[in-house]
Amino acid sequence: MIKLKSKEQKIIYYKDELNDEFSGAEITPRKIDENYKYIHKNVIWNAIAFLLQNILSLPIKYLYSHLKLKIKYVGKEKYRPYKKQGYFIYGNHTQVFADTFITSNGNYPKRNYFIVNPENVSMKFLGNVVEMLGAIPIPDNKETMKNFLDTIKLRIKKGNSITIFPEAHIWPYYTKIRPFKNVSFKYPVQLDVPAFCVTNTYQSYGKNNNKVRVVSYIDGPFFPDKDCNTMKERQQNLRDKIYNQMVERSKMSNIEVIKYIKKDN
Repeated sequence: MIKLKSKEQKIIYYKDELNDEFSGAEITPRKIDENYKYIHKNVIWNAIAFLLQNILSLPIKYLYSHLKLKIKYVGKEKYRPYKKQGYFIYGNHTQVFADTFITSNGNYPKRNYFIVNPENVSMKFLGNVVEMLGAIPIPDNKETMKNFLDTIKLRIKKGNSITIFPEAHIWPYYTKIRPFKNVSFKYPVQLDVPAFCVTNTYQSYGKNNNKVRVVSYIDGPFFPDKDCNTMKERQQNLRDKIYNQMVERSKMSNIEVIKYIKKDN
């Protein structure tokens, strides 16, 4: 049973598990059209991106994850047989800043990219930083979809990982797994590469069990069953395997920082 952190616990009321967003950010999204550069060939841009990804951001991600979240990883060894090939990582979306840190740190030293909504690359200056750290924004139109898919294929071909948050919206400290669609599971199916899942749980620790830490469970690899005849069947099969695994792992949460209550109407 989940233990409440305190009597003055924050409560969030929601209507729609699929579409409600609680990140607190209100950002006007930029257009991700045919003019958007998914692959930068500018030497200075790539040099800054390299420094940011491999030197400047590492201590920040490490310190935030370990000092603020008290992160503990379970299952990092499952990545090892696939260290020389690309794969996808699916995670629950319960931290405004740290979700990408958690998957990247658990996957280090493999280069990790992440698929995001356009809002994530729309802030002045910070949008460029997010791009340099590995953001691949979802395009606005069909014409740009080819560039988006080509970028995904290139990153996987180079042996990188790509993180996807299929819940799509941030629910801070949520302890369950929200229902999600199968659309993002077409990528590992089409490219015939492994998929993993990372389930972040919230668990109590300390002398009186009144402190909270993130315990991150890594599971996989997952592949669709061979008896699935069509791409859509494989896509749904892979989605179900990962969803069910994440639901099971989420039961390890034993402390509730924020209580979520569904509105009647």
